[in-house]
Amino acid sequence: MTPADDHEVINPPHKLASKVGIGGPGAVTPEVLEQAEQVIVGMTDNYLEWVERDLESIDAAYRLLAAEPDKTDEHVKTIFGISHDIKGQGGSFGYLLMTAIGNELCRFIEARETVGPGDVEVIRLHIDAMKVVIGDRLRGDGGDRGESLLIGLQQVIDKVTKG
Repeated sequence: MTPADDHEVINPPHKLASKVGIGGPGAVTPEVLEQAEQVIVGMTDNYLEWVERDLESIDAAYRLLAAEPDKTDEHVKTIFGISHDIKGQGGSFGYLLMTAIGNELCRFIEARETVGPGDVEVIRLHIDAMKVVIGDRLRGDGGDRGESLLIGLQQVIDKVTKG
C-alpha cells in the first residue's frame, strides 16, 4: 500500500446541472445553467475574501483552544462549525483541496470523545494546511503539493490515533 492509498480524496461535482433536472415542464434550461455557472465563477474572488475571514476565525478559535483547556468542547465546536463551512464552499469555487482538508478535520473532530494535546496539534496542522492552500491559491486538488498535504495530514492523524 502506498501512502496515497490510505486516504480518500473527495471531488464534489461542480456543475449545477448535476443538481437540477433538464427538460420537461418547469425545468431549468441549459442557458440558465450556464448563466448560473458564470455567476459562481464571478464569485470566486468573493470566496477568497470569505474563506480568508473564515481562516482568521478558525485560527482565533484554535488559539483559544490552545490557551483555554477548560473550554475545549466550546472551542472545538467552533472550529468544527467553521471547518464544516469551509468544506462546503471549497469545491463550489474550484478549491477542492479545501473541501478535502475541511472534511478530514471534521471527521477527525467527530471521532474524538475528548481532545488531548496531540489532537490539538492535529487540528492546528489542518488549519495551517488550509492557510497554505488559500495563501498559495492551490486550486482544484492542488496537484502534487495537494497530495503531499493530504498524505502528511493523514500520517499525523495515524500517529496520534494509533499512538
